[in-house]
Amino acid sequence: MNDCQMNANTFFPTQQFRDESLASLLECCVEIYKDIVAKNKQVENQEEKIRDLFYDDYLNNDDYRYSHDILNRFDFTAESKEKTGYLDIRAKSINPYISTKAYYCIECKRLDGKSHLNAEYIKNGICRYVIDYYSTYFDKNAMFGFVVEQIDIDKNTENINGLLSYDYINQQGVTVNAKAKKSIQHFNFANDYPYSYISTHTHASGKEIVLYHLMFDFSNNVI
Repeated sequence: MNDCQMNANTFFPTQQFRDESLASLLECCVEIYKDIVAKNKQVENQEEKIRDLFYDDYLNNDDYRYSHDILNRFDFTAESKEKTGYLDIRAKSINPYISTKAYYCIECKRLDGKSHLNAEYIKNGICRYVIDYYSTYFDKNAMFGFVVEQIDIDKNTENINGLLSYDYINQQGVTVNAKAKKSIQHFNFANDYPYSYISTHTHASGKEIVLYHLMFDFSNNVI
């Protein structure tokens, strides 16, 4: 059985569905990342170009989807229109037992170890979930950090944590805060991938939301 299928159990409209479906999808994204690195695919140092490696070559590629069961349980859209702005990747469930409005969001940001992009990861990434710019149907979504310089990823994640409490002015000119209840911490949800993390935040509605973070090192792939 393919690694991407290991957690892909039968889906039902339950907490188990919400937890296992997202974990299985993210596990598959780790396998996609590993394939990109193994094949030494080269890409421009732009967020959208790196994202499109995932979307065009894998998530929305029929040949790849058909050989990875978990991907066939979602309809993927890139640059999907959201409440404000455009979401990098939308993964909409095609399970007939789940609402047609149900989907997971994946927001992608570049990281280079410097404070500017670390702040961007927060104010125009994490905060978009917190202030309800992006939907949180299951109260769980994901962030992909595209690391484009050779850095200590764990240390840089701690640097991001050090910036979480600050107020920022986002791309729309609105003051935002990550409202972190628990900072970004290691969490194994992707077959022991070392750069997998989790954080929790207080949504604008007052509810708690969870973000899963995957940091992908593309420092040897960007041109």
